[in-house]
Amino acid sequence: TECVSGCVCPEGLFDDGKGGCVEEKDCPCFHNNQWYSPGEKITVDCNTCTCQKGVWSCTEEVCYGTCMIYGSGHYITFDGKFYDFDGNCEYVITQDFCGDKNSSGSFSIITENVPCGTTGVTCSKAIKMFIGVSNDILHIYQYSSILKIKKYCSKAISQTVGLYLVIEASNGVMLIWDKKTTVFIKLTPDYKGKVCGLCGNFDDKSNNDFTTRSGLQETNALKFGNSWKQSYMCPDVTQEIKPCDVKPHRKSWAEKECSIIRSEVFKICHAKVDPVPFYDACVHDACSCDSGGDCECFCSAVAAYAQECTKAQACVFWRTPDIC
Repeated sequence: TECVSGCVCPEGLFDDGKGGCVEEKDCPCFHNNQWYSPGEKITVDCNTCTCQKGVWSCTEEVCYGTCMIYGSGHYITFDGKFYDFDGNCEYVITQDFCGDKNSSGSFSIITENVPCGTTGVTCSKAIKMFIGVSNDILHIYQYSSILKIKKYCSKAISQTVGLYLVIEASNGVMLIWDKKTTVFIKLTPDYKGKVCGLCGNFDDKSNNDFTTRSGLQETNALKFGNSWKQSYMCPDVTQEIKPCDVKPHRKSWAEKECSIIRSEVFKICHAKVDPVPFYDACVHDACSCDSGGDCECFCSAVAAYAQECTKAQACVFWRTPDIC
């Protein structure tokens, strides 16, 4: 309502955000709560960004797509759509045969979901990866921590990298597994818009990720998920399971443990990756793991958020001797 006296930079100079005045060429850039000097570079996904006159100038490489499945039925599609689906059957995670009669398809990845705990939620027990027209199979059993390869040509190599088993196929498909409850599928940009399944269609638009096996657009996660089951003998999922309602005595413990996701520990990430769906998924899993493995379910849920933070260039050191 009135003018307030204050300090401004002399003509030709710019506020550097830190209380000083600089020439335009010396303006710093801001990213992830940090200041960067002109000429400094950062990596965002697969691109390099350089600070120039206070603005980031980035390369425009098309990056790998990543789909994540973790815990008791949580999915993040290639295009970033977050949803839950607790189906008890085998389902197509992703494949490049999507109804085009001229396409024979080069790969298909299937998940076998089974109940984990007594609340009715399901987890991925096994992953099958079919490669090429001869259908070579890489078969991963998660809970027994065994990698079983039924058929093996020279189409895929596997190696252990830190906590993860990494399987890389020659057709640009990569599968990363933490040997517990988390699976990542990575695809090269060549597959953009050419895949279908529970991981969506990888076309940079999340609003059409719920495309059913018959090609229809669906808004309901359960109807979408049911369409990708491998056997019509399996029952459809008809309602979303809420384990904290089934096991209310676990709810306060789950909320207390999972609060780390919304705490100061992850503050640097909150503006980049919305913590709410990951917190909700964490509470869901902590309530549902009632037949052993309570802490493993909690740790996997927090690790999933930490992984997304790392992708967004917000590296968080959250593990301690007391936590996971």
